[in-house]
Amino acid sequence: RWLFNQAVCTLYAFCGVLFGLCSLTSLTVLSTVCCLKVCYPAYGRCWDVLLLLLCVWAYALMFATAPLAEWGSYGPEPYGTACCITWKASSREATLYIIALFIFCYLLPCLLILISYSLILWTVRVSRRAVRQH
Repeated sequence: RWLFNQAVCTLYAFCGVLFGLCSLTSLTVLSTVCCLKVCYPAYGRCWDVLLLLLCVWAYALMFATAPLAEWGSYGPEPYGTACCITWKASSREATLYIIALFIFCYLLPCLLILISYSLILWTVRVSRRAVRQH
């Protein structure tokens, strides 16, 4: 069972969501920047790393703080040993938060990563053919 009070549960869940979202968002930005550098070299030089990191953290912070602002909630997991997002939505707002989290923090990053690496592979394949012909 969860051994601490609700405040520690909320902090634990907040940190888990924040760092998890930062991780996936960082991978998404990394794959997108790699795609730009490989597939569109003219646009690959104009990204400031510090600005990208700030955007990653702001994006993750926006979704991680939403349950603190009563859009969704944090609570014990079903087995009660840890805390995370309360997945069993008890209100319309909580359901909308879970849907937004799924779309903007899972589906969209995964699609961007998939598209980025697909474009990189396609560009490498086309470049290899061009080199073979010469």
